[in-house]
Amino acid sequence: MTHVLHASRDLADAFASVESWIFDLDNTLYPPHTDLFAQVDAKITGYISDFLGLDRDEAYRLQKQYYKNYGTSLRGMMVEHGMDPHDFLDVVHDIDHSPLEPDPALGAALAALPGRKFVLTNGSRGHAEKVTRALGINDEFEDMFGIVEAKFAPKPAKEPYDIFLTRNQIAPAYAVMFEDLARNLLVPKQLGMRTTLVTDRSLDTRTWRAAWEDEGSDAEYVDFVTDDLAQFLVSIIDAVAPEKAIASR
Repeated sequence: MTHVLHASRDLADAFASVESWIFDLDNTLYPPHTDLFAQVDAKITGYISDFLGLDRDEAYRLQKQYYKNYGTSLRGMMVEHGMDPHDFLDVVHDIDHSPLEPDPALGAALAALPGRKFVLTNGSRGHAEKVTRALGINDEFEDMFGIVEAKFAPKPAKEPYDIFLTRNQIAPAYAVMFEDLARNLLVPKQLGMRTTLVTDRSLDTRTWRAAWEDEGSDAEYVDFVTDDLAQFLVSIIDAVAPEKAIASR
């Protein structure tokens, strides 16, 4: 498996000046084949079904429609139905984290990266903390910025990025965003960040998400595409901070 599937720039040229490393959470810091987010997805369907009195098929259809139109089904339910976001987040993130195992390779790579590290997720901060603890990487992040901190404005809208960057005093020109959804990389690129799309080639994505979610992987706003985040970070470290490379292996 190749860990760099597409690169529009040389690694050293692209990452030498990066000071802030920003990571999405679900299906980015851990691979989709763990099926962890599938638990969240099912909880969302159940919540919408109960809240609106719909059967699960109709609730699922509405869930995905709101997700596409609003960035998250949470936002759609807030706008369209006045739903309490806090109760929703408590319910849908009450999941079993045991499918996740510590990822020492990713932890070592994160530790060796020169600069500040962050999580920027459309999920809750609590969910991010539980996931990163299960992966054994929670101590590597300076801030875990969730949907509550974003005032419930989700990616791919510009507002959560603006709030996040201001909160953490990050200059976009010296930052990189890692994401599993290409559409969430458009705004970071427009703001001046480098962008990396994280995929999972061990899965046929058509079996677990809609075709539109995979659109944009070859767009100009995607600088790099990788199917092995830890190894890709090692390659970056080798290119920009070789003195730290031994610690990332």
